[in-house]
Amino acid sequence: MVTQAILGINVAVFAAMALAGVSPMEPTGQQLVDWGANFGPYTIGGQWWRLLTCVFVHIGIPHIALNMWCLWGLGRLAESVYDRWTFGAVYLITGLSASVASLVWKPVGVSAGASGAIFGIAGALIAAFYLGEFSLPKTVVSGLLTSVLKFAGYNLVLGAFLGHTDNAAHVGGLVSGLILGALIVRVAAQRDEAGRRIGILLIVGVIFVFGGAIWLRHLHPEFLRPLS
Repeated sequence: MVTQAILGINVAVFAAMALAGVSPMEPTGQQLVDWGANFGPYTIGGQWWRLLTCVFVHIGIPHIALNMWCLWGLGRLAESVYDRWTFGAVYLITGLSASVASLVWKPVGVSAGASGAIFGIAGALIAAFYLGEFSLPKTVVSGLLTSVLKFAGYNLVLGAFLGHTDNAAHVGGLVSGLILGALIVRVAAQRDEAGRRIGILLIVGVIFVFGGAIWLRHLHPEFLRPLS
């Protein structure tokens, strides 16, 4: 399962950080940046790989425990609704989109974690259950939709009251997931329509990630490094 692989990567990175001397409870901002966290001056300054690596870096045991618990439940559900490779692509694209949104909102803050991508999966599931056609009884689909909506709503409200929560990443992941999920359901609902799905994922990924990167460069030219 792709969910298991993603979870394993997150846990492996966290374990490597702890073995390297990073506090498993309260890592410093500099330690997080050293391990690939998102930080505007570095990311916009040319280290764009941080948009992805930050998705696999976590800020202590409570952070990774909560995220992995949510990933396990939503990830397995998303793999059953979509195919595993579509799920993996949606996870990565929405995670990148969440990282871009985080920098737009707070360019000089250090951000990390899988929650933006998890919100992206929640968004894709909401779109699938709301717009898709399933052989499951309507009561089952309605129950699943309600559960995912409650998850997204509760965590967004909670994040609004917790100052250290990166709600911009959550919103960015959720919106990009809703868009991707809606397009897949409407344009390539069947699993054998691989070509259409790949096209949707590539086009949306380029617009969100590369378009977002260009926008960030325009918003914050002070972070750009002069050409040598």
